[in-house]
This record gives sequence, C-alpha cells and structure tokens, in this order.
Amino acid sequence: MLWKSQYVGSDSSAGCCDSPGSRGARVNSSEYFPIFLAVLWQAGLFFHQGLAAALGLLYICSRYCYFMGYKESSSERLVPLYFSSGVLWILVAASALGILHFFLSHYMGLNFLQLLSV
Repeated sequence: MLWKSQYVGSDSSAGCCDSPGSRGARVNSSEYFPIFLAVLWQAGLFFHQGLAAALGLLYICSRYCYFMGYKESSSERLVPLYFSSGVLWILVAASALGILHFFLSHYMGLNFLQLLSV
C-alpha cells in the first residue's frame, strides 16, 4: 500500500497555473516538441547551423507566447500558434533542402552551390 501514499492525483498536475487551458497548452506543446527537436537537428546538421538556431529560438519564443495566450483567452493564442507552425514549416523545408543537397552531392555528384556560383 506504499503506492497509495505516493500517488499524485490529477489535480496536482496543474502546476502553478490553475486555469483549465494550461493543461491543454502543455499537452499540445509536448506533442509538437519531438517533431521540433528532430527537424531542428536535421536543419542544423544538413542546412545551416546559424539559421536553425535562430529559427529554433523563434519557435521557442512563439510557443511561450502561445502558452501565455492560452492562459488568457482563446483568441490570444492563435497568432503565436500560426507563427510557430510557420517557423516549424520553414525548419522542415530547410532540413529537406539540406538532406536533398547532401544526397545529390554525395551519391550523384551534383553540387548545386557550385552550379549557382558559375
């Protein structure tokens, strides 16, 4: 019966924010975080580290604004939500271009950067 004394109920998972929307914002953010980490890593590795870091910072700040807007009202969370999804799509595009460039230059010998400079 030790587990009953150590049980943490669902009411204590609200943390410091007691609004009903804060749990939804945490769950929503935790669903997108693995996608963000994978795409950020790929964009930094295959495309450009500086651009990936700047876009990652923009994404984290927009998710923070989304979380704060989620606590206030539903209308204040839409702009940061759309902005963060736009930044995530730019990261996806950068990682896809980087991976495409890597495979084309490594396996087919086509280097687009060399072709553009000529």
